[in-house]
Amino acid sequence: MPTVLVDAPNVRRSQWPNIAEHDVVELSRTWAADRDARVVVVFDGEAPGGVVGERELDGRCTLVGSGAATADDWLVRRAEECRTHGEPYWLVTSDRALRAEAGRHAERVVGGGSFARELRSLERRQPG
Repeated sequence: MPTVLVDAPNVRRSQWPNIAEHDVVELSRTWAADRDARVVVVFDGEAPGGVVGERELDGRCTLVGSGAATADDWLVRRAEECRTHGEPYWLVTSDRALRAEAGRHAERVVGGGSFARELRSLERRQPG
């Protein structure tokens, strides 16, 4: 399974009510575990928990706060690193410009709303 690069601000705003930042992270972790996948969840500036930079949460999920850069800029850079190293990746976003730039070499591009719906379905499965 390729690494799944998640544009967290785009996913969380893809549905109303918006998905809370913390929930995007935790549900993405559950999604990755269900699919034996690896996700990188990227936020603008500071990620939940005050994270700036990359923090490995477990073997399946890395949380990223982009710092002074935008999440889009960070995702474009990471997508280019994946391409350069021959590492397969998916991109999760509905942002057209980001899809055009970072999604060019992705094995798959998933819309933010589609991914948000998958996360919401996981939310309903979780206890109280």
